[in-house]
Amino acid sequence: MTCQKDRLGSGGRINRAIPLTFTFNGRTYQGYQGDTLASALLANGVRFVARSWKYHRPRGIVTAGVEEPNAIVQLEQGAYTVPNARATEVELYQGLIALSVNAEPSIEHDRLAINQKIARFIPAGFYYKTFMWPRKWWPKYEEKIRAAAGLGKAPDTGDADRYDKCFAHCDVLVVGGGPAGLAAAYAAGSAGARVMLVDDQRELGGSLLSCRAQIDGRPALQWVDRIEAALAQMPDVTVLTRSMAFGYQDHNLVTVVQRLTDHLPISMRKGTRELVWKVRAKRVILATGAHERPLVFGNNDLPGIMLASAVSTYVHRYGVLPGREAVVFTNNDDGYQCALDLKACGAKVTVVDPRAASDGSLPSMARRHGVTVLGGAVVTEAHGKLCVSSVQVASFENGTVGENQTRVDCDLVAMSGGWSPVLHLFAQSGGKAHWHDEKACFVPGTPVQAEVSVGAVAGEFSLARGLRLALDAGVEAALSLGFMAATRPVSPHVTEFKEAPLLPLWLVGNHERAARGPKQFVDMQNDVSAADILLAAREGFESIEHVKRYTAMGFGTDQGKLANINGMAILAQALGKSIPETGTTTFRPNYTPVSFGAIAGREIGDFLDPIRKTCIHEWHVEHGAQFEDVGNWKRPWYYPRDGEDIHAAVARECLAVRTSVGILDASTLGKIDVQGPDSAKLLNWVYTNLWSKLEVGKCRYGLMLDENGMVFDDGVTVRLGEQHYLMSTTTGGAARVLSWLERWLQTEWPDMKVRLTSVTDHWATFAVAGPNSRKVLQKVCRDIDFGNEAFPFMTYREGTIAGVAGRVMRISFSGELAYEVNVPANVGRSVWEALMVAGEPFGITPYGTEAMHVLRAEKGYIIVGQDTDGSVTPFDLGMGGLVAKTKDCLGKRSLSRSDTVKPGRKQFVGLLTDDPSCVVAEGSQIVAIGAQVPAGGDVAAEPVTMLGHVTSSYYSPILKRSIALAVVKGGLDKMGEKVAIDMADGNTVAATISSPVFYDIEGVRQHVE
Repeated sequence: MTCQKDRLGSGGRINRAIPLTFTFNGRTYQGYQGDTLASALLANGVRFVARSWKYHRPRGIVTAGVEEPNAIVQLEQGAYTVPNARATEVELYQGLIALSVNAEPSIEHDRLAINQKIARFIPAGFYYKTFMWPRKWWPKYEEKIRAAAGLGKAPDTGDADRYDKCFAHCDVLVVGGGPAGLAAAYAAGSAGARVMLVDDQRELGGSLLSCRAQIDGRPALQWVDRIEAALAQMPDVTVLTRSMAFGYQDHNLVTVVQRLTDHLPISMRKGTRELVWKVRAKRVILATGAHERPLVFGNNDLPGIMLASAVSTYVHRYGVLPGREAVVFTNNDDGYQCALDLKACGAKVTVVDPRAASDGSLPSMARRHGVTVLGGAVVTEAHGKLCVSSVQVASFENGTVGENQTRVDCDLVAMSGGWSPVLHLFAQSGGKAHWHDEKACFVPGTPVQAEVSVGAVAGEFSLARGLRLALDAGVEAALSLGFMAATRPVSPHVTEFKEAPLLPLWLVGNHERAARGPKQFVDMQNDVSAADILLAAREGFESIEHVKRYTAMGFGTDQGKLANINGMAILAQALGKSIPETGTTTFRPNYTPVSFGAIAGREIGDFLDPIRKTCIHEWHVEHGAQFEDVGNWKRPWYYPRDGEDIHAAVARECLAVRTSVGILDASTLGKIDVQGPDSAKLLNWVYTNLWSKLEVGKCRYGLMLDENGMVFDDGVTVRLGEQHYLMSTTTGGAARVLSWLERWLQTEWPDMKVRLTSVTDHWATFAVAGPNSRKVLQKVCRDIDFGNEAFPFMTYREGTIAGVAGRVMRISFSGELAYEVNVPANVGRSVWEALMVAGEPFGITPYGTEAMHVLRAEKGYIIVGQDTDGSVTPFDLGMGGLVAKTKDCLGKRSLSRSDTVKPGRKQFVGLLTDDPSCVVAEGSQIVAIGAQVPAGGDVAAEPVTMLGHVTSSYYSPILKRSIALAVVKGGLDKMGEKVAIDMADGNTVAATISSPVFYDIEGVRQHVE
């Protein structure tokens, strides 16, 4: 175990009484409670912690927060592993295990470090130009590229943790627990408003945790403690720490992920690991702060080169001295605070400032404390192998770097290029950022939602002014919500510092230096250099979004938090544009990575989708049914008996229906109760055929169209009374159809007097089909006359079925004599079992959805969503007779569009393969006989015209041959013609286009006496 050689003897907000051991890359180290993994590594003198994404260059810790680009680790192992965790955010706990990512076999001996030698040959976009041929090697190329470039490894075992979600409402949501956020929450909470304050850190205070600022003449953290205690006393104030607001949606919905157990040893973790809050707020106050920008110079990615604010954080918050011989490279006065912090710890410090002189308070203080200041100078290049050892310093005047350079030895470079407000949530809310020339950053523009930004995120970097404006924002939010007694708390006193203006410095040196000198990195996580951005500009990419995709700038887990402003500025210079003209990339959720577990919550495995079961589901289970999922329903697929596979079971079930009797659980079909004086009028509008003349007691099959005239759904609707209909829909389309009807009633026909009620779950529906179906039902329905004249096809009768009041409809989806029994669902199982007993003398056989599909395909009946795909009209299906000529309906006008009536549209036909035993795959493409289909992904000399595709394909036990349904261009005029079906193995199968009706073409079996 190594000693903490770079731990300061005192200071920091760590608990030195509780030492913790952890391992990193197989070595054991020690830290303290309150450390992060990053601070503990730095305390132990570990600077080299990672390899870069593409070039596999040595990388070190750059920041102290969520914007960390380099220190990405694989945390823990097995079921608890977390890929791509940022060491700067990982709270240290006893026994923590972490590994560097993207390095084999180790970061010290990474094989792919050879990429550094060939870096000039693999610039941005090289793979687009290189890995083009042969096409069949594309998957192999992708595999190799992904192996060479990447981050952590996805878990290969199930997640052992639990995740939950909750909802919250509040008057004021404050995002950010720094000084501005605390002040705003305190002001709003004091007025009586319901306030939620969320912050990603384990303790409140934000930037005050990393400095020696004073408020009201006392250490700033005493003010933090006082405000935190006051908030705790307010009953309507909720404070969430370790909670990251990662998305801002419409209507002031902010999503927050709260880490509940990640800071504990694995053995101590109980309950929920992460909790996603969906917070709806009347007012949102964003106090998300700002990120310090790096500076772009040669080899600026070496371990030991850090942000100046991060260095101060490690000194003040964690009691760690990252270097003893430091160079602070800054273009603004804030960098001098880092110099003072280092000097106070005994480090030797040299400040390099491109400004000729700064008369600000901090630079003057630094000089008084013996800090060497090199004004009018820049760092042009850093040197070192696994850690920075020196830098080259040159003069700088009027934007020009001098030729003469001086070498300055150092083991730490702290850089500060100014500040970038954290605008991600503001932009996600719909707001547009505006460029502020004086502050050289984007700041929030006009809010779109009920939101206000305060503090550093608003470009207000003065602590004193930030606190005053935050208090105002909290009071104004409370007043706007009706808390009229709201009064503004007294602003705390904070000493103002005199500051000299920042000097924007986006790139050290000219474009030639960027192209030919050592790499100057803009995006360290994705190995994007200034040369890559300049290359993109030379190759014609002018949109910042295009440059982002060409170079990968702003990709990855940090989403450009450090890189994007510098990258935009360099592109702007190359294009001769201003930064506002160049614009920003899109700030998409999530602001920081959120685990898949947190997003999924408990909706995984069996809970991924709601599971719907019919009232006789358990009967199916008891009788060995295999199930398939259809629209959230568990539907019996087939019922295998001993030794049967699916093919044998389905053949047996189909033959039972054709020769005797079968029974199907059709309870899942959508059922919508339609009542009211305008019920028939509604049905006339949504169905293609006429409904106003349908007599009570009769059924009718109908097609629904969408606005484009394409078949949307189908089903049988029964007229139960003068103003009462029962509509059936497909199983998967029930909710869609109900929403469709409600939409039209609410938006276009609000005057219609119609009530719609979903009754799918209310009724159990059983299809009894086959030549003996009438005999079975006669045994359990004593009060219904099943004679052909008394009970003709497409009618219904009410009566008692096995002693239960219900309805029987004479309809058929199999082409056989068939009935649908409808009884209340709570007695459905008893009726089903009574039907099974009544059918025993006839060998009644339960059949599943697969047999149902075969039976309906033999008759050429369509299934919407399988034989249709949203581009098929009734005329394409050969069902134009269902489109009434005497009335209008939804989608009818679209049927006369030029494209809808043009010749050569895909039309519904049957297919009979030359080999009757060959069952072709559904989805197979249909081509002309003799067409040569390219194999193996090679590009064919002549494009092959696809005539259509197979929509349904089965083996018919009754016909003892294969059958298929398809849509073929001009198919209705090609009856008897030969076509070829392209198979997955590269072969083709010959088939003949036929009628889609293969069995009982005359349709006599469903009318049998």
